[in-house]
Amino acid sequence: MKTFTEKVLAVVGRIPKGKVLTYGEVAKKAGNAKASRAVGNILNKNHDPAIPCHRVIRSDGKLGGYNRGAKAKADLLKKEGFRKMGG
Repeated sequence: MKTFTEKVLAVVGRIPKGKVLTYGEVAKKAGNAKASRAVGNILNKNHDPAIPCHRVIRSDGKLGGYNRGAKAKADLLKKEGFRKMGG
């Protein structure tokens, strides 16, 4: 049986370039729709470059945190072709 952390990292690992999920969407796909804060904490501790944590954003469309810095997150998303939600 996978832990919630393993499930979160698996979900995030499948987000394609140019696409994003919200912390809440990741939590729901990992099996606990109310655990969006836990998703943020899990991703903040992840340092595996194979897991694209930068592709997880806030439900209001803002980027949210990133353990390598907000500018790095914005730059990575832009480079991958992501445009802000609704814009």
